[in-house]
Amino acid sequence: MALVPCQVLRAAILLSYCSILCNYKAIDMPAHQTYGGSWKFLTFIDLVIQAVFFGICVLTDLSSLLTRGNDSQEQERQLKKLISLRDWMMAVLAFPVGVFVVTMFWSIYIYDRELVYPKLLDNFIPAWLNHGMHTTVLPFVLIEMRTTHHQYPSRSCGLAAVCTFAVGYILWVCWIHHITGVWVYPLLEHLSPGVKIIFFAAVTVIINIFYLVGEVLNNYIWDTQK
Repeated sequence: MALVPCQVLRAAILLSYCSILCNYKAIDMPAHQTYGGSWKFLTFIDLVIQAVFFGICVLTDLSSLLTRGNDSQEQERQLKKLISLRDWMMAVLAFPVGVFVVTMFWSIYIYDRELVYPKLLDNFIPAWLNHGMHTTVLPFVLIEMRTTHHQYPSRSCGLAAVCTFAVGYILWVCWIHHITGVWVYPLLEHLSPGVKIIFFAAVTVIINIFYLVGEVLNNYIWDTQK
């Protein structure tokens, strides 16, 4: 795919995330007024991650165009740092967290939507916004992976970063329950303490698997072995 269409595509995706975030924040939901606000939901955190990531992608594209034909070594170093940040975010956050949110949400939704997305939310969140938060994330991140080769970090560093994010969010959810006495997700209300530990461990393993899937898929698409 040509460079300019890729730039336009990334800019369009960034604008779509900005629109989704603005519309989501404009919704007057009771959950937004309680402790943690929107930041207690992984869906919202993922939307912010995706918006920041594609913002960095757009900034990288602009910087690449501005430095083209320029012999400034300092600008070249700054561009390389920006590319490294973009690739790290893709590998550690954008792909594994995005895929995790989509797959886990729809898997639980199909089984019993009340465990993750009660019907009451239909009164606040329109269907198009729900898909913007829980569906289009996957094709957007796959499009980015297909159009741009991302350099993954060493596997040990990548997995350590993913684990840190997963454990950090789990601790955040537990802290919210400690303060409010209410679990962020209704599903957790039905699990015993022992099963909760197993569930949290399984979630951490799954998101690490998605990191590995992203690494393998990136290498397959770009045929880095050759």
